[in-house]
Amino acid sequence: MSGDRKSKSKDSAHGGIRIIATNRRARHEYEILEDYEAGLVLRGTEVKSLRAGHCSLVDSYASFQNGELYLHNMDIPPYEQGNRWNVEAKRSRKLLLHRDQLRRLIGAVTQKGLTLIPLKVYFSKQYAKVQIALCRGKRTYDKRETLRRRDEERELDRVRKMMRKY
Repeated sequence: MSGDRKSKSKDSAHGGIRIIATNRRARHEYEILEDYEAGLVLRGTEVKSLRAGHCSLVDSYASFQNGELYLHNMDIPPYEQGNRWNVEAKRSRKLLLHRDQLRRLIGAVTQKGLTLIPLKVYFSKQYAKVQIALCRGKRTYDKRETLRRRDEERELDRVRKMMRKY
C-alpha cells in the first residue's frame, strides 16, 4: 500500500506556487496600479535554470511589439549542464495573456507615464509565470512619503507590542 501513495513535491507545500525571483525595487520606484499574471514562453534549458532558482528582474520591463507582449532584460543565466541548447541570457521573452487583458494594457500603456514592470517570477504547478504590474513612476517626494509612512507604522507596531506585554 505504501508504494501507491504519491510523494508530495515541494511546490504543493506552498499551494502549488514556488517563487523564483522578486523585484523588490519596483515597489519603491513605482506606484503599482494593477497587476496581472502572465505565462512565460521559455526555450531549451531556461526552465531548468529557473527551477534551480537562477533569475534576475533588475532593470526588466514589458512592452508591446506587433500586438504581443514581450518581457525585456530579464536575466536567466545559462544552465550549467545545458551546453549547446542554452540560449541568450537577456533575450526578449513572450508573455501570454488573455486577449481582453492585452487590449486593456495596450490602452493603459499609451497613457502618459504608465509602464509594465515584472514584480515576481514563479512556478504555478509546472508552469512558469510572471506577475506584471501596470505602474506609474514615483517622484522623489513620493518615495520619501512612503518611507516615512512605513517608519511610522513600524513605530506604532513596537508601541502596540510593548503595551501587550504589560
